[in-house]
Amino acid sequence: MSQEASPRGTFLKIADVVRAEIDAKPEMAELPSAAELMREHGVSRGVALRVFDVLEKEGRAERVPGGRWRVIRPGQERDRRPLAELVAEVIRSDNLNVGDKFPSASTLATRFGVSRPTMAKALDKLEAAGLLSASQQGKQRTVLALQGRGESS
Repeated sequence: MSQEASPRGTFLKIADVVRAEIDAKPEMAELPSAAELMREHGVSRGVALRVFDVLEKEGRAERVPGGRWRVIRPGQERDRRPLAELVAEVIRSDNLNVGDKFPSASTLATRFGVSRPTMAKALDKLEAAGLLSASQQGKQRTVLALQGRGESS
Protein backbone atom coordinates (compact mmCIF):
# COMPACT_ATOMS: atom_id res chain seq x y z
CA MET A 1 0.00 0.00 0.00
CA SER A 2 1.34 3.43 -0.89
CA GLN A 3 2.57 5.58 2.01
CA GLU A 4 1.28 8.82 0.49
CA ALA A 5 -1.99 10.28 1.76
CA SER A 6 -5.11 9.01 0.08
CA PRO A 7 -8.04 11.37 -0.48
CA ARG A 8 -10.39 8.46 0.17
CA GLY A 9 -8.66 7.21 3.30
CA THR A 10 -6.28 4.30 3.51
CA PHE A 11 -8.57 2.44 5.90
CA LEU A 12 -11.40 2.58 3.34
CA LYS A 13 -9.16 1.15 0.63
CA ILE A 14 -8.10 -1.67 2.94
CA ALA A 15 -11.76 -2.27 3.85
CA ASP A 16 -12.44 -2.62 0.09
CA VAL A 17 -9.69 -5.27 -0.13
CA VAL A 18 -11.02 -7.20 2.88
CA ARG A 19 -14.61 -6.94 1.58
CA ALA A 20 -13.49 -8.35 -1.79
CA GLU A 21 -11.72 -11.18 0.02
CA ILE A 22 -14.90 -11.97 1.99
CA ASP A 23 -16.90 -12.05 -1.26
CA ALA A 24 -14.30 -14.23 -3.03
CA LYS A 25 -13.98 -16.77 -0.20
CA PRO A 26 -17.37 -18.12 0.96
CA GLU A 27 -15.59 -20.33 3.52
CA MET A 28 -14.01 -17.30 5.24
CA ALA A 29 -15.50 -17.14 8.75
CA GLU A 30 -13.07 -14.74 10.46
CA LEU A 31 -11.36 -11.52 9.44
CA PRO A 32 -7.58 -11.24 9.43
CA SER A 33 -6.16 -9.99 12.74
CA ALA A 34 -5.14 -6.36 13.21
CA ALA A 35 -1.50 -7.49 13.18
CA GLU A 36 -2.01 -9.23 9.83
CA LEU A 37 -3.63 -6.12 8.31
CA MET A 38 -0.81 -3.95 9.67
CA ARG A 39 1.87 -6.23 8.22
CA GLU A 40 0.16 -6.83 4.87
CA HIS A 41 -0.75 -3.19 4.19
CA GLY A 42 2.03 -1.38 6.07
CA VAL A 43 -0.33 0.62 8.27
CA SER A 44 -0.67 1.45 11.96
CA ARG A 45 -2.89 -0.40 14.42
CA GLY A 46 -5.30 2.56 14.42
CA VAL A 47 -5.81 2.25 10.67
CA ALA A 48 -6.37 -1.51 10.98
CA LEU A 49 -8.96 -0.97 13.72
CA ARG A 50 -10.78 1.59 11.55
CA VAL A 51 -11.08 -1.12 8.87
CA PHE A 52 -12.93 -3.31 11.38
CA ASP A 53 -15.20 -0.39 12.32
CA VAL A 54 -16.14 0.18 8.66
CA LEU A 55 -16.98 -3.50 8.12
CA GLU A 56 -18.98 -3.60 11.37
CA LYS A 57 -21.02 -0.52 10.39
CA GLU A 58 -21.77 -2.15 7.03
CA GLY A 59 -22.97 -5.29 8.79
CA ARG A 60 -20.20 -7.39 7.21
CA ALA A 61 -18.39 -8.28 10.46
CA GLU A 62 -18.95 -8.44 14.19
CA ARG A 63 -16.73 -8.40 17.26
CA VAL A 64 -16.13 -11.67 19.03
CA PRO A 65 -15.05 -11.12 22.62
CA GLY A 66 -11.76 -12.92 23.13
CA GLY A 67 -11.50 -13.88 19.47
CA ARG A 68 -11.15 -12.61 15.94
CA TRP A 69 -13.80 -10.59 14.16
CA ARG A 70 -16.49 -12.85 12.65
CA VAL A 71 -17.62 -12.46 9.04
CA ILE A 72 -21.33 -11.86 8.48
CA ARG A 73 -22.62 -12.74 5.03
CA PRO A 74 -25.45 -10.74 3.41
CA GLY A 75 -28.78 -12.38 4.23
CA GLN A 76 -27.17 -14.64 6.80
CA GLU A 77 -28.97 -14.56 10.11
CA ARG A 78 -26.69 -15.18 13.06
CA ASP A 79 -27.47 -15.67 16.68
CA ARG A 80 -25.69 -12.80 18.42
CA ARG A 81 -25.35 -14.50 21.80
CA PRO A 82 -21.85 -15.25 23.14
CA LEU A 83 -20.30 -18.42 21.74
CA ALA A 84 -20.33 -20.14 25.16
CA GLU A 85 -24.12 -19.72 25.31
CA LEU A 86 -24.53 -21.12 21.81
CA VAL A 87 -22.36 -24.12 22.66
CA ALA A 88 -24.30 -24.69 25.89
CA GLU A 89 -27.43 -24.97 23.70
CA VAL A 90 -25.87 -28.06 22.09
CA ILE A 91 -26.80 -29.96 25.25
CA ARG A 92 -30.48 -29.18 24.62
CA SER A 93 -30.49 -29.31 20.81
CA ASP A 94 -28.67 -32.66 20.71
CA ASN A 95 -30.81 -34.06 23.56
CA LEU A 96 -27.78 -34.79 25.71
CA ASN A 97 -28.17 -35.92 29.31
CA VAL A 98 -25.85 -35.89 32.31
CA GLY A 99 -23.01 -38.32 31.63
CA ASP A 100 -23.36 -38.21 27.83
CA LYS A 101 -20.27 -37.50 25.73
CA PHE A 102 -20.05 -33.92 24.47
CA PRO A 103 -18.89 -33.19 20.88
CA SER A 104 -15.17 -32.43 20.45
CA ALA A 105 -13.78 -28.90 20.13
CA SER A 106 -12.89 -29.62 16.49
CA THR A 107 -16.40 -30.83 15.67
CA LEU A 108 -17.96 -27.81 17.39
CA ALA A 109 -15.52 -25.38 15.74
CA THR A 110 -16.66 -26.63 12.34
CA ARG A 111 -20.32 -26.57 13.37
CA PHE A 112 -20.13 -22.94 14.58
CA GLY A 113 -17.65 -21.67 11.98
CA VAL A 114 -14.96 -20.58 14.46
CA SER A 115 -11.35 -21.54 15.07
CA ARG A 116 -10.51 -24.40 17.41
CA PRO A 117 -8.75 -22.12 19.93
CA THR A 118 -11.84 -19.87 20.03
CA MET A 119 -14.02 -22.92 20.64
CA ALA A 120 -11.64 -24.16 23.35
CA LYS A 121 -12.16 -20.87 25.23
CA ALA A 122 -15.94 -21.28 25.05
CA LEU A 123 -15.67 -24.87 26.30
CA ASP A 124 -13.45 -23.72 29.17
CA LYS A 125 -16.21 -21.29 30.20
CA LEU A 126 -18.75 -24.13 30.22
CA GLU A 127 -16.35 -26.23 32.27
CA ALA A 128 -15.95 -23.35 34.77
CA ALA A 129 -19.75 -23.04 34.94
CA GLY A 130 -19.98 -26.73 35.86
CA LEU A 131 -21.81 -27.83 32.71
CA LEU A 132 -18.99 -29.93 31.21
CA SER A 133 -16.22 -32.15 32.54
CA ALA A 134 -12.62 -31.00 32.35
CA SER A 135 -10.69 -31.38 29.13
CA GLN A 136 -8.20 -34.24 29.18
CA GLN A 137 -6.06 -35.48 26.33
CA GLY A 138 -7.55 -38.61 24.79
CA LYS A 139 -10.73 -38.36 26.85
CA GLN A 140 -13.93 -36.80 25.56
CA ARG A 141 -15.74 -34.21 27.69
CA THR A 142 -19.03 -35.26 29.26
CA VAL A 143 -22.12 -33.36 30.31
CA LEU A 144 -22.13 -32.70 34.07
CA ALA A 145 -25.30 -30.61 34.36
CA LEU A 146 -28.30 -29.60 32.29
CA GLN A 147 -28.98 -25.91 31.79
CA GLY A 148 -32.52 -24.69 31.29
CA ARG A 149 -34.22 -28.06 31.83
CA GLY A 150 -35.32 -27.48 35.38
CA GLU A 151 -31.95 -28.42 36.83
CA SER A 152 -29.64 -25.80 38.21
CA SER A 153 -26.16 -25.36 36.81
